[in-house]
Amino acid sequence: MEKHRSAPTLDDVAKMADVSTATVSRCLNSPDRVVEATRKRVLTAIETLGYTPNFAARVMAVKRSFTIGAIIPTMENAIFARGLQSFQEELHQRGYTLLVSSSAYKPEIEEEQIRTLIARGADGLLLIGHDRDPKIYDFLSQRKIPALVAWSYLPDSKLPSIGFDNRAAMFDLASHVIGLGHTQIGVISGLVDGNDRARLRVQGIRDAVSSSGLEAGNLTLVETSYEIENGAKAFRDLMNADPPPTAILCGNDVLAAGALRQAQEMGLDVPGHVSITGFDDIELARIVSPALTTVHVPHREMGRKAALQLVEMVENQTAGTGEQLSTRIVNRPSLGKPALG
Repeated sequence: MEKHRSAPTLDDVAKMADVSTATVSRCLNSPDRVVEATRKRVLTAIETLGYTPNFAARVMAVKRSFTIGAIIPTMENAIFARGLQSFQEELHQRGYTLLVSSSAYKPEIEEEQIRTLIARGADGLLLIGHDRDPKIYDFLSQRKIPALVAWSYLPDSKLPSIGFDNRAAMFDLASHVIGLGHTQIGVISGLVDGNDRARLRVQGIRDAVSSSGLEAGNLTLVETSYEIENGAKAFRDLMNADPPPTAILCGNDVLAAGALRQAQEMGLDVPGHVSITGFDDIELARIVSPALTTVHVPHREMGRKAALQLVEMVENQTAGTGEQLSTRIVNRPSLGKPALG
């Protein structure tokens, strides 16, 4: 009968790779701290021996689960995909596993998911935006759970944030649209209740209208949830106004894609009859026809920096430092000057 072979150990890997056990541990936990030649030798030994790290022992030794939780508002479209991918890639480089939940834009679900992830041992949390019940912030503080906000930068918020100024970004786009001669402005916004990103973007448009000398009545707003079908319906409602807008600013590229589709179904030329803009610059903005003028959000940079900051907070028990990232307007064919009366 074949003798049962015991599972390979950390010592076995170290002997085969001709390094110390400490070096093997660094390769597994902080690979960026090990020179490439040594790292390759260790990884080859791990693969040859079929070594699997003892996760339970690792957790007990450092009192961490090496798991980060992220709660995003939706998985139904690509708004958060690129940033979350970058976030996950950076965490993986540092030996962490990412658990992702979706709240469907419902605060009670987000609260439940926060409590569940912490109960399951998450070392830290990534949250989207700042609007939530203050008791959640108290809960995180009492349990000393590092948490970071992305997709919205506010300097005086309860949690540090890696993101951008939604209000200023949309102010710049709206000012650009008005500067082209548009005076009748339509807005298709996400639901602003409980969503600081949507609320601040609407406020940025209002600021631009006010600073340009236009009357508040020149602005017509429709709030809806972030779905292509809802963008189409909101566009139809706006174009039935008297007078109809000559430019429609959408809270994100998903709503703008719906508006574009509805314009085509109504036989309206974009931008000949009406201009349409988006926000986020996800891939959808480039592949619709005409391609969308939009606000470019640095999704990958934001995800990477959020991961670095959250790992720093977890491993060194720091309060975290926020950082404001820059956005920029991307001009594409969906925006033009208003048609002459």
